[in-house]
Amino acid sequence: MQIVSLVRTNARMPLKTIAGKVKLARSTVRERLMKLEESGVILGYHARVADADRLSALLLLKLAKTPAPRTVAAITALPEVCRCYSLSGDIDLAVEIESRTTSQLNATRDRIATLPDVIDVTTSLILKRDKDS
Repeated sequence: MQIVSLVRTNARMPLKTIAGKVKLARSTVRERLMKLEESGVILGYHARVADADRLSALLLLKLAKTPAPRTVAAITALPEVCRCYSLSGDIDLAVEIESRTTSQLNATRDRIATLPDVIDVTTSLILKRDKDS
């Protein structure tokens, strides 16, 4: 799992550097990374890009019933949806949305709020990301 830790810290770290840190041959590290990708441990490599022009909100949804796979599919299909989490407890879904304007953000919120299984939505604007992985 040392390889996973290194890739998590810096996904652009060269194979040669990873191999040196874990004391394995570069070909062995490449094989292990491929196996980690194939098994779903490593889901992808991403660039974190700052975009100050984006507005973000967290929507906390209560559903009429769970599971609600059609509702979740409809929500996750929206291009403004960044993340969608199924939760235990009083709140059924936490949905993070982004847009360039408040009217777009509100339109997305309204689209989600009017889905058949959605019975309540609490909206909170995200003011600042103190930690983002």
